[in-house]
Amino acid sequence: MSEVAEELPAGTRIADRYTLVERMSEGAMGAVYRGSADEGGPVAIKRLLDPGQAARFEIEGRLLERLHHNRVVGVIEHLSEPAGQFLVMDLVEGIDLDRELREQGSPGLPLENVLEYAQQAAEALTYVHDQNVVHRDVKPHNLVRGPDGLVLVDFGIAREEAAEQGGTRAIGTPLYMAPEILVGEEVSARSDVYSLAATIWALLLGKPPAYDDPTPLSETVPGAPPQLEDTLRAALAIRPERRLASVAALADGLGVSLEGAEGRGLALSVSKPAARSDLLEAIAHTAAGTFDAAAASVALVDPSTSELVYQSAWGAAAHEIVGVRMPPGRGIAGSVVKLGQGLAIPDCRNDPRFASNVARKVGYVPHTMLVVPLVREGEAIGALSLLDRRDGGGYRPPDVERAMLFADLAVTALAEPGQEDVTRVGTRAG
Repeated sequence: MSEVAEELPAGTRIADRYTLVERMSEGAMGAVYRGSADEGGPVAIKRLLDPGQAARFEIEGRLLERLHHNRVVGVIEHLSEPAGQFLVMDLVEGIDLDRELREQGSPGLPLENVLEYAQQAAEALTYVHDQNVVHRDVKPHNLVRGPDGLVLVDFGIAREEAAEQGGTRAIGTPLYMAPEILVGEEVSARSDVYSLAATIWALLLGKPPAYDDPTPLSETVPGAPPQLEDTLRAALAIRPERRLASVAALADGLGVSLEGAEGRGLALSVSKPAARSDLLEAIAHTAAGTFDAAAASVALVDPSTSELVYQSAWGAAAHEIVGVRMPPGRGIAGSVVKLGQGLAIPDCRNDPRFASNVARKVGYVPHTMLVVPLVREGEAIGALSLLDRRDGGGYRPPDVERAMLFADLAVTALAEPGQEDVTRVGTRAG
């Protein structure tokens, strides 16, 4: 297990533009400080306490910078400093729901208030899940009621490797955590469904539920309809496959509508793509979710110049990479197109084919890459690139075969009637 970093005193300077003021809270893997920016006023600064999780913290932090929604805390930037890894976030002024429950619960909060909070939390999580992100630490402490309603804060982006079994040790707050997290199984959006349901339960009854809690809500919450209890119990199912599948389904069962302002999606394409922009963006978005990548892109060959033109991307640095043109055979993607073979690069920063100058220019230097050709009728017409597994691990050769199958499906979709001729990129790319 990695050594935990020492406490930083008030007044510590970060990146020569932020100053730590005081510690606000501490979780299993990160401490959150109130800080001040030389330009911009107060901020919240999360510091990773375990240096062994630095790669994961960096990868996920860069992705969180791209989330934009009025009910999700804004991440300003990720910093790597001699004192450690940091995320600088907007400081959400207000009272968190744990404090409100402790100060005003009798033992729980009024049903009307709880349903309003449930609606707003569900708006935040629906957006987050649509972006292939799982919060991992939903609880009353991480829902802050500000002047414009609830804001979801403090993503649980780090996890500790269990030394004894090589699995994942649970990070979060017991009783709000989904059972699969406690036993080291895969975390998914359904894990957040469980945690949100446990949060709603706690706000109603004054404490989170025990697993398979027999407490009848209808007898303890005045005015609670049977549908409320049925919905919460369906969302609190022990096995994730038996649980309500989405936060939207939970909200629907509670009888609340999701009306929050839509956030900015993480997928985008060039202004004049070689195929339908929504299809290209869906390919990048789905590929990232399928392979747990922090970023994904689709590049197509311009037959007039043989350059690779990045048509669409999802995730970190998406805005910077779309429209970029790469000379023939340049970089890892160019090598893949030239050879017609997929590559899994566990350490692309030390790979001689890696176009490091281009990566620095777009502001994203990945740790690991998985790149496969898009092949039609035996000819490589482009490349699908996946950057950085979000668990901090590296892509390996077995991943190539799965990615090739995904690429075959993508090419088939691009060749459907009504699509532009994707081999004529030069006449369409903006």
